[in-house]
Amino acid sequence: MNYQQLGSHGPTVSAMGLGTMGMSDMYGPADRTESISTIHEALDQGITLLDTGDFYGMGHNEMLLGEALQGRKRDGVLLSVKFGALRGPGPGEFHGYDSRPAAIRNFVAYSLKRLRVDYIDIYRPARLDPNVPIEETIGAIATLIEQGYVRYIGLSEVGAKTIQRAHAVHPIADLQIEYSLISRGIESEILPMCRELGIGITAYGVLSRGLISGHWQKDSRQGDFRARAPRFQGANLDTNLALVEKLRALAKIIGASVAQIAIAWVIARAGALRVSIVPLIGARRRDRLSESMGAFSVRLSEEQLRDIERAVPPDAAAGGRYPDAQLAHMDSERPQ
Repeated sequence: MNYQQLGSHGPTVSAMGLGTMGMSDMYGPADRTESISTIHEALDQGITLLDTGDFYGMGHNEMLLGEALQGRKRDGVLLSVKFGALRGPGPGEFHGYDSRPAAIRNFVAYSLKRLRVDYIDIYRPARLDPNVPIEETIGAIATLIEQGYVRYIGLSEVGAKTIQRAHAVHPIADLQIEYSLISRGIESEILPMCRELGIGITAYGVLSRGLISGHWQKDSRQGDFRARAPRFQGANLDTNLALVEKLRALAKIIGASVAQIAIAWVIARAGALRVSIVPLIGARRRDRLSESMGAFSVRLSEEQLRDIERAVPPDAAAGGRYPDAQLAHMDSERPQ
């Protein structure tokens, strides 16, 4: 495993992180024993960055991580926690976001208890709360840093102007945002701002929720939130799976899996864009984790990178990355 500093202001982390949302939420039932085994395998293979959210499974995910980390050295793990999403008891029920300073102190108290830790390494609002100035949110987390409950501040799915305003209050370690071969919208304004300010990127959705993993098929079950995702619907899915077949042909020539070249492309983009990028892999099983980690053995030549981008040019994907109702909550999607 390679390690790198997360931007100019963040901690040293593994070159790949493990996203654990799917072990508790959004992707249908998960096997608890296999989930814990996957977390242990990730740590044993040198992955130090584990990402969660206090609203993943309404606290279930944090409790799962807390259980999995028992007996492990605390300083060998970096916990990245998102907060602020307001949910209801119904499936997929969301009611906006809360980033008021008082609410943040309440959220962090619950997270510390569920995770069974004394501090959180990187703490971040899940989305921008339109009712609370970002300066107030960052200021509240900065106070938690002074008190020892948090080590670093991160952001998630915000635009360039919000990043700039947040960073003026306290140095930002990283921006967590979707980035993949078929989600490249951040390259125009958001990535340049992060590069200018020395902010790292933790990239989720590098396999676009399994769509470009090479394992998704048209008749795959969609009994989870992907059933509402535009890229997985109707003619959009046909178009997107056709792109995957182009990647599959290239992967065969390169001698890797589709997932591995998709991840290797994201890793290679860090050098091209001169910004720190750490892909978050949402593996729920050890075999999927092993496949993803195999991307480190894939060295894409300049010619291969050009071939991949010709096969999947920017904006080639059909459909939005989230339903419109969710995109409306994303500051990163608004004109800057």
